Amino acid sequence: MPIPAGTKLGPYEIQSQIGAGGMGEVYRARDSRLGREVAIKILPESFATDAERLRRFEQESQSVAALNHPNILAIYDVGTRDASPYLVSELLEGESLRAILEKGPIPQRKAIEYAVQIANGLAAAHDKGIVHRDLKPDNLYVCRDGRVKILDFGLAKLATKETPGVDGATMTQHTAAGIVMGTASYMAPEQVRGGQIDARTDMFSFGVVLYEMLSGKRAFQRDSAPETMTAILKEDVPEFTETKLPVAPALERIVRRCLEKSPEQRFQSAKDLAFALEAVSQISGPKTGAQAPIAATPEKKSSKAAIYTAGLVLAAAMLALGWWLGHDRPVPTPTYRQITFRAGFMGNARFTPDGSVIYNATWEGSDAQLFIAPVDSLGERELPFKNVEILSVSSKGELAIRLNSAVRGGYATTGTLARVNYSGGTPRPMLENVQDADWSADGDKLAVVHFVPESGHWRLEYPIGTVLLDTINWISNPKISADGKSIAFLDHENTIGDDRGSIAVIGLDGKEKKLSSGWNSAEGVVWSPSGSELWFSASDAGAENNLYAVSLDGKRRSLANIPGGLWVQDIRNGKVLALAHRLRLNARSMPPGGKAEVELGWLGWTYIRDISRDGKQVLFEEEAEGGGPNYTVFLRSTDGSPPTRLGEGLARALSPDGKWVIAQDLTATALKIVPTGAGEGRTLTHDNVSYNRVRYMPDGKHLIANGAEPGKGQRTYLIDAQTGDSKPLTPEGYSGTAFSHDGSRVAMRGPDGIWGAWSMQDNKFTPIPSLDPKYGVIGWTPDDREVFAVSNRTEDRRSRVFRVDVKTGKTEFWKEFGGNMSGIQGVGAPLIAQAADAYVYVYTQALSEGYVVSHLQ
Repeated sequence: MPIPAGTKLGPYEIQSQIGAGGMGEVYRARDSRLGREVAIKILPESFATDAERLRRFEQESQSVAALNHPNILAIYDVGTRDASPYLVSELLEGESLRAILEKGPIPQRKAIEYAVQIANGLAAAHDKGIVHRDLKPDNLYVCRDGRVKILDFGLAKLATKETPGVDGATMTQHTAAGIVMGTASYMAPEQVRGGQIDARTDMFSFGVVLYEMLSGKRAFQRDSAPETMTAILKEDVPEFTETKLPVAPALERIVRRCLEKSPEQRFQSAKDLAFALEAVSQISGPKTGAQAPIAATPEKKSSKAAIYTAGLVLAAAMLALGWWLGHDRPVPTPTYRQITFRAGFMGNARFTPDGSVIYNATWEGSDAQLFIAPVDSLGERELPFKNVEILSVSSKGELAIRLNSAVRGGYATTGTLARVNYSGGTPRPMLENVQDADWSADGDKLAVVHFVPESGHWRLEYPIGTVLLDTINWISNPKISADGKSIAFLDHENTIGDDRGSIAVIGLDGKEKKLSSGWNSAEGVVWSPSGSELWFSASDAGAENNLYAVSLDGKRRSLANIPGGLWVQDIRNGKVLALAHRLRLNARSMPPGGKAEVELGWLGWTYIRDISRDGKQVLFEEEAEGGGPNYTVFLRSTDGSPPTRLGEGLARALSPDGKWVIAQDLTATALKIVPTGAGEGRTLTHDNVSYNRVRYMPDGKHLIANGAEPGKGQRTYLIDAQTGDSKPLTPEGYSGTAFSHDGSRVAMRGPDGIWGAWSMQDNKFTPIPSLDPKYGVIGWTPDDREVFAVSNRTEDRRSRVFRVDVKTGKTEFWKEFGGNMSGIQGVGAPLIAQAADAYVYVYTQALSEGYVVSHLQ
């Protein structure tokens, strides 16, 4: 029965029903908290009576909500109504691809445009380990602005109870009992057989959809589901010539490769598929008016042969002419001139009008300093400015710099914008809370990224005070075009400091256009010498950014691919200024009885999670490139012996006897238990709590974990280490896992940010005097009378730890971690063994090199 308008589901007020189907009903609603319209999908009542399906629904929805891509429907929230779960998502305006196809085939160029977007969306999901399993026109939505959104990610396998080897895709036709579930016309052969499903399954369904877009006909449609499935297993799709529609041979090859019966013969990744489609798009080139035929029709074969022969002659003539004109003028290859040679970290770098390079750097652990490297010579000299960040150099030689920089999260940093001549003088402050700035070509005006603390918004202003863009998204790197009519920038579209996002351009009318989206990392953008492209640094996986170009109509190409990557900084007279950052997350330990710290960094991004009570072992995971797409869990001795690989996922906790590890899959909420030696791992928890920080209690029989149920706040849970049964230990708002060594108390932070001790006997929270929110508790002293607290303030790239009496609040400095290591950028809070004679801590190290790159084309 439809839900009446005006009904409230939490903060959402139903406005009207906009659809219904096998996976539930969809309603338009208003979010009263954020004042926006959303879509709510109420799943079928059958979910309410199936606890296992409910659990999987919550796991799947959390995984899909983590996806942040312009071609995937964004999930905002989940909840329940009368025990039936519902999803809250963005509200789309447009029509489904199914509705479009009912009008006939889609013109080839438009079909390619849609296909590239779908492939990019699939690639983003596959990178997170999520396979759609039910890709079809009904689950693809074309918005009014031309963007394609993939719907119902993760819901496909929830439509029916899963059994090993059987796919859970939705079924649009009724079948007899025992027949594999699936949308018959779009299933892959392995789905028909009930075999193993992976990302290549989506490749086949994609090929079926693309065939239908180009031909206007379903590839394997028969009179009944069994006949359709038989066709999928045994028959090839009809030739496009039978449809009498022109399709480029290269595009037809892509379709047929997607539709290979064997997964090994299809595209092995959606990224490769998207690349192939973009290549076809570039070969086809832009057209205006009606679509021009690309492949000849089957009529008039003699004419077709004549055209083909003429084309070969013309191609040969063009090749000969090109050789004759250019054999004495070979196309130059890019050259890279290194301009810095010291060990340390570089911030920004900019060209001066004469071609010299100004940059700020922290060399050999010294204070941050501004330097200049003269044009066409080696070496550098100091400029009279310390602890500043260079933002831009004007055509008149004036610097725009940032003073008093403070990190707002991740890569997001703001400070006071000031201007000064690089020969010296006192900087003149202009504007607070500025991230980046860029001078106009005449050197008179500045474009700035300005953070507004009162609203939490980011503004792109040009000139200062004239707001072109006001957004909740973090934005960065404004670059003004030569004519001053457009500004390129990076729109990160997500959490402050997370550098995922899009390459965008905005005009003086405030209209933003995103030219290239879906990047896992984007750092730096400049206008090409011709002004017809944006050159930028980005990566679609990992942290190694490389150089790409995108035209103002969205055509993308690769500029350079350098091992380790490059971050573009500036461009002048056709030369590009770029930085190579060798970023590492390393670790150091002091083993029990040790006299010197031992380096424990392993594969470049070592994230320490736990230390054994005796201080002899540490549990960690490797992330980024070294850890692989799903990360990898390791156990290692603090004496520096090689680590033991335990499997994929996130490391969480090490048992007191060292025989078990708590881990977590990257895209799952459930905790799993993994043996460090002989034994069999298994899923431990079976609730709907999303856990993060976890610790074993001293008895080894229980775990303390921070977590949250859907729609609720963080709290601390007590988990049985054998059965996985959990129960809330604290009310919402109380979280912490630093237990005393006798197991009687847990140090945790309360709702107001104040730290205290939670008694396990009487469930009472007692604040610790003088321990305010600028500290974080990391453990207890051996006698359990004091806690170790780390200051949240970073001083000289060190971590400072204090001892705080839990009764009196008396605070004494204990130890300092980190120091003047080359390129060190930050030091994490240490993990301390029970006797406080051993510890481990992580630190971020970045070694940078500056390059001037010539002959990029």
